[in-house]
Amino acid sequence: MTALDADGRIARLMWTHYEPVHAVTYFHPRARAAYGAAGLRGYWRGYFAGRAAPLGPTGPAPVIAAFYNFAPHMVSRALPAVWQLATPDQALRARLTGAVQALAELTYELPERHLVEAADLLEAATDGLVTAGRVLGAANAELSRGEYPLARLWQAATTLREHRGDGHVAALVAADLDPVETLAWRVAIDMPPANLLGRGWSEQEWSQARDRLTARGWLDADGKPTEHGRSAFQAIEDATDVAAARPWLALGPQRVHRLRELLDPIARAAHTVIPSDSPIGLPPLAG
Repeated sequence: MTALDADGRIARLMWTHYEPVHAVTYFHPRARAAYGAAGLRGYWRGYFAGRAAPLGPTGPAPVIAAFYNFAPHMVSRALPAVWQLATPDQALRARLTGAVQALAELTYELPERHLVEAADLLEAATDGLVTAGRVLGAANAELSRGEYPLARLWQAATTLREHRGDGHVAALVAADLDPVETLAWRVAIDMPPANLLGRGWSEQEWSQARDRLTARGWLDADGKPTEHGRSAFQAIEDATDVAAARPWLALGPQRVHRLRELLDPIARAAHTVIPSDSPIGLPPLAG
């Protein structure tokens, strides 16, 4: 195993532990209720307002680029209209309130010292985070860290999650894999179609994406993944992992190990509200 392989493995291992902490904002009823209380009723209003809010009262173009896999017309329906319902600051308060309430329900059996130590270490992983070229990671890194352990924990997990996501988008762009091709590929390898059809692309656009993947040799004539396609996509995943490794290298092996121990019960609790076939493509908790 090369040093790069080892770095990427650590980055992926830690992703499986902090991503569930972030993901409660999409799936827990308390998180969705907090958006509704702020005037952002309907799942997609809360999603687009909450995730885009660190960028300020932006229009659709930056969000189409940064979120990557949504059809432009779907984003344009939400933005900038949601800012008439809630300001970015109000959306940020709603997303943090809902996430904290969700995590409080899921972690009530853990002592506060456990949550404080986890928050301290996860925040330490964000210290000095290199955000060049990572718009969502940078925007989240600039937000206040909060006062309470669960708020600090969730925001640090979110900053690291968006930082990693920015790197993944860069790897997709470098591989010349466009948004709908990316979704079509995920459906071909491991994702139920119903989970991704809500991204707003038409059936014609899905069909054309599958045709392009076939022409590239990623899919065979029956729409099944080829070895070439699997190898090419694995290279994207590997590039994503390596690009996300620096925070963990800076934290050091002892603190990374301790953080993983602390996050493990929190992530397992979060998984109880995250569907196993969720559209965020989260793998099982790695050991």
